[in-house]
Amino acid sequence: MIAKRALDIAIALLGSLLTAPMVGAFALAIRIESPGHPIYRQTRVGKDGRLFLIYKLRTMVRGAEFTGAGLSIQEGDDRITRVGTFLRRYSLDELPNLWNVLRGEMAIIGPRPTIPIQVEQYTARQRGRLKVKPGVTGWAQINGRASLPWSERIELDLWYVEHQSLRLDLKIMARTLELVLRGHGLYKGERGGWHPPAA
Repeated sequence: MIAKRALDIAIALLGSLLTAPMVGAFALAIRIESPGHPIYRQTRVGKDGRLFLIYKLRTMVRGAEFTGAGLSIQEGDDRITRVGTFLRRYSLDELPNLWNVLRGEMAIIGPRPTIPIQVEQYTARQRGRLKVKPGVTGWAQINGRASLPWSERIELDLWYVEHQSLRLDLKIMARTLELVLRGHGLYKGERGGWHPPAA
């Protein structure tokens, strides 16, 4: 765990410094295209159920979660801005997650952090997902990501929790970089295959 945290800090610090001009340029483009702050913050659930604010580049119009389909986001959603479409394709909207890593709320590798309403529906077994810090990318992201059924994605995350190692983390990092460079992206929407409970 000490080695993992040291690697997280090194990667997040270097990544934040190298991408700062890029994040600044994207933030300006977002602000020009759509009113509202270019950095989007949302409450997520971290290790041991602790809540934290995740930072992302905003890819949708301001207040999108309160309009249209709400938290349900599909590819081609007309609430996604033109800049946002580009950012999502290459997962660049996740760059500010590195700030969360530096703050100790996230790791580079781990299950993607979810919103409280999702965690409330976890079974006792699925709560094992919260035994580690959430990650910028993870095992589920390189094995189907949001195209997977929600339960299957959680199973992949649980497998990671049970088998985590520095070697596995390096493998996930390499595969993530490959996916991003090919423009496949890692995140399609915010829910990762999850559907809100029926009213």
